[in-house]
Amino acid sequence: MDRFEFVYTPKHGSWLNMAEIELHVINGQCLNRHLDSIEKVKNEAAAWQHHRNNANNKINWQFNTKDARVKLKRLYPSIKA
Repeated sequence: MDRFEFVYTPKHGSWLNMAEIELHVINGQCLNRHLDSIEKVKNEAAAWQHHRNNANNKINWQFNTKDARVKLKRLYPSIKA
């Protein structure tokens, strides 16, 4: 257990969810095999990043602002004019 560092993150951190999704994708598509040098890892990751950025993949969020204001009322207060 000494080798692990537990980091507690907010459940509502959508930017964190996107980062986790991208890390999962790069792990499955690029880093899921033995690469024998750090240069190969860098080159493979750069090529994957270039391809991924040009593919214009998007995350389809089903949770919109209106829903957030209802479900997470204390985190997303309404703005009153």
